[in-house]
Amino acid sequence: MGVSPTIKKHPSPTRYKITNWSDYNRALINRGDLTLWVSDDVIEVWIQAKQTGRKGHPYTYNDTAIECMLILKNVFRLPLRQTQGIIGSLINLIGIKLPVPHYTTLCRRTPGITVILPHARKKEGLHLVVDATGLKVYGEGEWKVRKHGKSKRRTWRKVHLGFDEETGEVMACVLTDSRGHEKNMLPTLLDEISEPIDQVSGDGGYDFKTCYDAIAERGAKAVIPPRKSAIFHNNGFMDARDDNLRRIKEIGREAWKRESGYHRRSLSETGIYRLKRIFGESLSSKKLDSQNTEVSLRCKAMNLMTGLGMPKTCPVA
Repeated sequence: MGVSPTIKKHPSPTRYKITNWSDYNRALINRGDLTLWVSDDVIEVWIQAKQTGRKGHPYTYNDTAIECMLILKNVFRLPLRQTQGIIGSLINLIGIKLPVPHYTTLCRRTPGITVILPHARKKEGLHLVVDATGLKVYGEGEWKVRKHGKSKRRTWRKVHLGFDEETGEVMACVLTDSRGHEKNMLPTLLDEISEPIDQVSGDGGYDFKTCYDAIAERGAKAVIPPRKSAIFHNNGFMDARDDNLRRIKEIGREAWKRESGYHRRSLSETGIYRLKRIFGESLSSKKLDSQNTEVSLRCKAMNLMTGLGMPKTCPVA
């Protein structure tokens, strides 16, 4: 009689429970509160107060008013015409007399909006986790692709994102075409962050000299897994990479990931999932400048939602 093979039992995954469900549930409800997105401060500066000094007729509406309406558009996934309608009805319900920007004005002003991402100030250095994802501009839905295959008319934009590992807030975002590589965009992401950075964690797509150099210029630790076929350079330019590779050979790749905190990088994937879950996986704007503003406004809205409250979890015994 043959000996039956031994079946290895994999440990069951750790289960977690939310410890602040009441507060988090209230935060989820408050995300739909219109007064969060259209506050009294916005109403006070709705009309452009000063001349721009440029030729031609000055803007009637302040950039803050345009930004407010565009955020509302993205949060509730509204077309431009319906955005004009909901703001008009809201102003009437409040009982104030203010003009409402026409939807063509929103379209025309979108590329010129400068978006500043709000986030909590930190006393210590930042652990930045970076990743990239795609957002669709043109193309069929997933059902059509599944049934009949994809066609050539599918256009995507690539979004490069940097998240605060501790809070989950978006610290920087850059939009490129689908060919924009992570190694070229990481220096731009880091330039958008003024806070001190202690560590930058990214996947193997960032295993390039330009990334290590950009991280070293910020005085941060680079936690990027070298390729399995990587060799030592010993040329003084990629010491951080050689240090990671040397440590991996000493204790193993999995142990290095645990020791360096690399697994926290998966929080960037969680942030991308939240971004797509809340705002969808496609862009409504057709021009790159407008798409860049649209993505930045989504990141700003998500940071405001994060500030309302996030779930706190603990493992279940």
